[in-house]
Amino acid sequence: MIHPHTELRFISNEIGHGVFATKLIPAGTITWVLDKLDRVFTSTEFQALDPVYQNILDYYTFRNNKGQYVLCWDNGRYVNHSFNSNCLTTAYDFEIAIRDIQPGEQLTDDYGYLNITLPFRGIDEGTKRKTVYPDDLVKYYKVWDNKIKKVFHKIPELEQALRHMIPEDQWQLILDIAYGKTEMDSILLNYYPQNQFNT
Repeated sequence: MIHPHTELRFISNEIGHGVFATKLIPAGTITWVLDKLDRVFTSTEFQALDPVYQNILDYYTFRNNKGQYVLCWDNGRYVNHSFNSNCLTTAYDFEIAIRDIQPGEQLTDDYGYLNITLPFRGIDEGTKRKTVYPDDLVKYYKVWDNKIKKVFHKIPELEQALRHMIPEDQWQLILDIAYGKTEMDSILLNYYPQNQFNT
């Protein structure tokens, strides 16, 4: 489930739609949570579908560390890629804002940690990286871990609109990490190792 203080907007014919903040979303806010309405397709189920459905899933899903295709039921599936994303996923089936997201600003992910199947060239944002590869998670997980760690402690300090979507045992783990009682698991746990692109 995507954060409720967001809305879908059309950007351009080239990009399509994107998800934009309607209010300030402070750094440390949980911006998306995997919920019970999100649909998970195994590789076998994916292969059994007609090509028209496979194309839709290729476009709108990400792959988890089991290689399953995860389709968000709400506007979460419209979050666009950025090499300088303002949201990052965690090892706990939720994403977090790594800096303040201003009203009217687009929420973005780095598709490098979504286990894409084929590389693609992103829109030039003036960053060193120009292309997203299936194994980017292996290359950049330490950078992403550090960005998450810088804001993770803010989670219990903020009003979390998606708190009710997180099971109690997982919330307790989040608190233990935020308070320094438990080490945060690396984003690398999301990697699907059989999904490597051979150059």
